[in-house]
This record gives sequence, C-alpha cells and structure tokens, in this order.
Amino acid sequence: MSAQPHSEVSPPPPAGQAPDARLLTEAITRLRRALRSSIRTDYPWETLPMAQVELLQVLGEHSPARVSDLAARRRLAQSTVSGLIGQMITAGLVARDVDRADRRASVVTLTEAGREKLAAWTTAHERRMDAALAALDGTERAAIANALPALFQLAEHLGEPSDGTESE
Repeated sequence: MSAQPHSEVSPPPPAGQAPDARLLTEAITRLRRALRSSIRTDYPWETLPMAQVELLQVLGEHSPARVSDLAARRRLAQSTVSGLIGQMITAGLVARDVDRADRRASVVTLTEAGREKLAAWTTAHERRMDAALAALDGTERAAIANALPALFQLAEHLGEPSDGTESE
C-alpha cells in the first residue's frame, strides 16, 4: 500500500458524509501511527501509553485536578481514569493529594518525574516532527502551516456534543 490515499478505489462515502472526512480521518490515523512508531524506533525508552500521555498533558495545563474533572476533559469513564491514575501513581508520574477546597475529596498533581517525562515526550515528538517537516518542500510546509488554525478549530468542533445538547 502506498503512502498516498487512493480515492479512486475507495468506495463512495456514506450519504451525508463530506468526501474529505474519510481522507482526513485516514491522514490523522496514519500520522498518529507513524509518529508513535517512529518515536519508539528512534527513542526505545518511549513506552508511555497514549492515554497516560493525554492525562499528563491535561495535568500539565490544569493541575491539580479531580479524577472526575480529568475524566470529563478526556471524555472517559471515571473508573478508566482512576485505573490510569493508579498506574501513574505507581510509576511516580502523579500524586494524589487532599483537595484544599474540599478536604473530603482528592486531587491529582504532576510529580517532578511526571513533568520530566511529559517534557521528554514532547521534545522527542517535536524533534521527530521537525525532521519529517524538513523533508517536505516549502510549499508543503506552508500548506500545513496554513491548515493549522482550521485543524485546531476542527478539534474544537469535534469536542462538542454531536446531538446539539450540552454535556453535563
């Protein structure tokens, strides 16, 4: 299979689906897989599961946080996040503390090891992405740079409820 999508052999998209939706989904999936795979090849120490990386990223921006808040931000079940947090506590990446605002509740914070792991993960991915971008010509790099605002906006729309109701 080549790196370029073959829209001429792909079946037509389902009714109501934008033709670009399938290709964009395929491109995002390939990018994530290629980046994750290349990082593990170039940096064998990179073994952190993506779900834990995403929680570290949220905690990097919103720390301390209750498990329920982390679950809501990642749109995961609270029990799933609790399990991930347990693994991350064991690994020394996060710590559970008493919530100062409500001493009956607990909050999760990044540890120094968690901050270092997140920084190393981010640096490794940025380094790998920089190398891949450098392999593109100027027109391709400009196209990606120009698409970034729309991609961030698309991510915002994907984060909204699809049925038009607000999530509780």
